[in-house]
Amino acid sequence: MSTEWIFGYGSLIWRPSFAYVERHKGWVTGWQRRFWQGSTDHRGSPESPGRVVTLVDEPGAVCWGMLYRIRTELADRILNELDYREKAGYTRHFVDCCIEGEHHPRRTLTYVAHAGNPNYLGPADDRAIARQIAASAGPSGSNQEYLVRLHEEFRKHGIDDDHVARLYELLVS
Repeated sequence: MSTEWIFGYGSLIWRPSFAYVERHKGWVTGWQRRFWQGSTDHRGSPESPGRVVTLVDEPGAVCWGMLYRIRTELADRILNELDYREKAGYTRHFVDCCIEGEHHPRRTLTYVAHAGNPNYLGPADDRAIARQIAASAGPSGSNQEYLVRLHEEFRKHGIDDDHVARLYELLVS
């Protein structure tokens, strides 16, 4: 399976880890970003899972992130690397994304951790999520750093996300 566009809505925003030709701010509709996926391999451990974002179906919602155009001849290698990076519960999923300033959606690959995968944690009270994020760390760093970096990138690119903003405020207060 090959693609030319990848949509990042979490750590791919600040650390794509692959070569790309273009990078644009963009959005998907019908999805919202939530800290509902457990991380036992990057931002937590099996004994103390961190929480990272996934996309959750929500009619009418808009989720902003970054779209990356990659070279077609590198797509298979890049996707294999992303499959490994996103191995703990995420699967490839195609979504229709729009680039800021354009009105025609393009078919774009992203990774979604659906309910039912072994690391899916699901919804919880914001305070409980923030406490779990504050207490977790893994091989890729602290879970707190993940949330802070995401929040900083949103501020830099003018992205509003109430869920991330609430968790950030709970974390730093």
